[in-house]
Amino acid sequence: MSRFLRSLLPLTLSLMCAGGALAQTELSAAQVSALKQKLAQRMPQLPPLESARTSPINGLIELKAGSSIFYSDPNGEYVIEGQMVESRTQRNLTEERLDEINKVDFSTLPFKDALVWRNGSGKRRLVVFADPNCGYCKQLEREIQQLKDVTVYTFMIPILGGDSRAKAEAIWCAKDRTQAWLDWMLDGVPPQRALGMCGATIQRNLALSQSLRVTGTPALFFEDGSRLPSAAKAAMLEQRLRRASAK
Repeated sequence: MSRFLRSLLPLTLSLMCAGGALAQTELSAAQVSALKQKLAQRMPQLPPLESARTSPINGLIELKAGSSIFYSDPNGEYVIEGQMVESRTQRNLTEERLDEINKVDFSTLPFKDALVWRNGSGKRRLVVFADPNCGYCKQLEREIQQLKDVTVYTFMIPILGGDSRAKAEAIWCAKDRTQAWLDWMLDGVPPQRALGMCGATIQRNLALSQSLRVTGTPALFFEDGSRLPSAAKAAMLEQRLRRASAK
């Protein structure tokens, strides 16, 4: 979600759908064009509008902009950021839609460029994008250590400055790069300075993160293609891993 949308706190709503869901249909190209033009003029800070469709609530339009979802009336006079929840089933329709539009093909990810950590059978798989100087990434790493029967692929992306890049390259150049990563993230033991040329892998990871619209760390991807753009406790990670395995 964009910084601008997060600033719309007075307009943030939790919408409860009491009735049955209405069929959702895409708006015509002319309607999308009109909405896009109006919002671009009035709210240029918004991400560019890509598509629009009706929502389960009569008169409310779902707008897709990049990796974000928000809502408006049919004429774009009002913009709402929030979660749409179906009260009968407790389904978070906004979260489901975000999972759908941001889904990735897990099998195509370049795992050769990732650090690999395995516990137990390793049959369940999880991808993490992390910066070595990211405090939330360090918290997440501690939670990950509690997971069972999992293989974790960590793509290092140094987005927090030059020191992050130096640490990422040093870790990738280490004889045991996974252990070097864990030593730093869990125990604060700095990696030895890189002696080789290790920047190419890190640069590829940065390009990959941009193509996947990863805008912050940590960012997680599960085998069903869904993502979680934040740190999480082990219990939530376990829940998401089970859901991904079931699919």
